[in-house]
Amino acid sequence: MLRRALGLLPRPIAAARARSFSTDLPAAHTADATFMEAWKKVMPNMDPPKTPLSFMHPRPPTPSSIPPKLTVNFVLPYASELSTKEVDMVIVPATTGQMGVLPGHVATIAELKPGVLSVHEGSETTKYFVSSGFVFIHANSFADIIALEAVPLDWIDANLVQKGLADFTQKLSSATTELEKAEAQIGIDVHSALNSALTG
Repeated sequence: MLRRALGLLPRPIAAARARSFSTDLPAAHTADATFMEAWKKVMPNMDPPKTPLSFMHPRPPTPSSIPPKLTVNFVLPYASELSTKEVDMVIVPATTGQMGVLPGHVATIAELKPGVLSVHEGSETTKYFVSSGFVFIHANSFADIIALEAVPLDWIDANLVQKGLADFTQKLSSATTELEKAEAQIGIDVHSALNSALTG
């Protein structure tokens, strides 16, 4: 009985391996024909509105060999810091620890914590302080970094960081409600990370 069950096991596993992943399928731009027809009837002299899909380009296929560079997009809600920039490596402050990303990195999604994001290109290193966000690493050596706030590390004033850390520490000691304590603790965490970034 056990031998018969073990004989059946490899078949589903082999079938699962042969199946393609959704990311392997080619991305194609599809327009909603019904919407376009209705739009032309209502607004014949005006172009249809653009949707987010209009601005998205399909990712290039996963290469058979590891490319020499990592392509990075680093965006904020109000600006694009890097757009399809080819670099050697980025180091991101993930919640699980510092994570180095090289070309050919396994596909990963990681949450960012307050800390230093460094972009390495040849002998040059550009460092940013990020507050939080996410990094999406794709199998085709593309990395998308989305941060809520980010500033180049050399823009930060160490004296203001020390003052902010002292202010939030004082607010935490005098806080009476849970909300005040939480807000003060967030301020302490961010200013401590800023301080570590500047002194580290």
